[in-house]
Formats: sequence, C-alpha cells, structure tokens
Amino acid sequence: MKVEYTNRAVGDLRKISTQSHKEFGERVTTALELRIRSAVEQIGKAPESAPRVEQRPGMRVLPLVRYPFKIFYRIIGDTVRILHIRHTARRPWTEDGE
Repeated sequence: MKVEYTNRAVGDLRKISTQSHKEFGERVTTALELRIRSAVEQIGKAPESAPRVEQRPGMRVLPLVRYPFKIFYRIIGDTVRILHIRHTARRPWTEDGE
C-alpha cells in the first residue's frame, strides 16, 4: 500500500530526531530512525496487522518495540495515512489536540 504522512507526523519525526540526537547522540538516533522506517514499511505491507484503537473508529496503533513510541494511522482506500508518532510517556492523545 501507499504510505503518506500528515503534516503533524512529519513534524513528529523531525522533533523525535532532534531530541534524540541531543539526548542520546548519533548512534541511537540512527537506530531509532531505522526502526521507525521499518515499522512504517511493515504497516504498508500489512496495514491491518496492528490493533485498532478503542473509541477511534478506523484508527490503528503500532507500538515500536524497544523504543517508547507509538505510530497512529488510518487505512484510507489503498493508502495508509500516518497520523501521529507519539512518545508513550505522554498522556493519551486526542485527535483534537495534545
């Protein structure tokens, strides 16, 4: 399936990369970025494999193994739309805001 990112998700990726680099350095940042790419590739190949999010029709979430992030997405026709990439230590996400 085709994968597209919302503006919010692109911003999330930039923020994650910047913060990771500041806190953990190049090696960890590179590993994290590779893990996110791998997870998105997995989503594109098997979009219905991740669990649905309760109380959010059509939304699914893929937790990253080994890293404290979740990738929220929807399947829209033949496209997977990555909505948000969120750190698991933050309070639960609502689509309307933080």
